[in-house]
Amino acid sequence: MSGNLSPKRMANALAVTVGIVSLVCYILILVAPAGTISFFGAIFHGIDISSITKTISLAYGLLGVVETIVLGWIIGWLFAKIYNSLKE
Repeated sequence: MSGNLSPKRMANALAVTVGIVSLVCYILILVAPAGTISFFGAIFHGIDISSITKTISLAYGLLGVVETIVLGWIIGWLFAKIYNSLKE
């Protein structure tokens, strides 16, 4: 084992991970919007995020999940490339 990260495997792993998190978040917004907004308000140290939320369509929500997966893949690939280049 060389100790290098496989950029493709890292990208795939991060894309799947963030895709699952994004999908769960989207489902929670659909099922329990007030509770989800309150939860994320607590994560952001009490900032009132209710004023920046809006009702989203199914297509818009799924587009957000797909965009998150693509960004996760790019970030995972880039992370592995940078990690491998910094190794001694």
